[in-house]
Amino acid sequence: MYNGKFIIAAALVVLVLFTSPFWLSKGGYKRPDLQLPANEKECVETVDFMRAEHMQMLNEWRDQALRSENRVYVALNGKKWEISLQNTCLKCHNNTEKFCDACHVSNSVYPYCWTCHIEPKGKGDK
Repeated sequence: MYNGKFIIAAALVVLVLFTSPFWLSKGGYKRPDLQLPANEKECVETVDFMRAEHMQMLNEWRDQALRSENRVYVALNGKKWEISLQNTCLKCHNNTEKFCDACHVSNSVYPYCWTCHIEPKGKGDK
């Protein structure tokens, strides 16, 4: 093989370039520091559920409320909640900059909630 050493060198360069994001991440993902609601009220679902499934749940809420006229959500624990971003979620999570945006921006996710809903500014925040 005439160019064997060049092929092996090129393969190593490609391997290093392909795996460089893994090597450069140094410790992996770090959760953003979110400002949780001061009043320790009960949330619709558990923290782990909400971290993983909140967007899917909000999409399902939208479809149920607008298309099926169902305004009641039954949580996994059996408790009933009003299906409403404004009247249920945003009563506690009332500062999008310190709660919603802190996580969404760090994960490069830009939901379109505020095209229809009024963005809360938080109590006492300007």
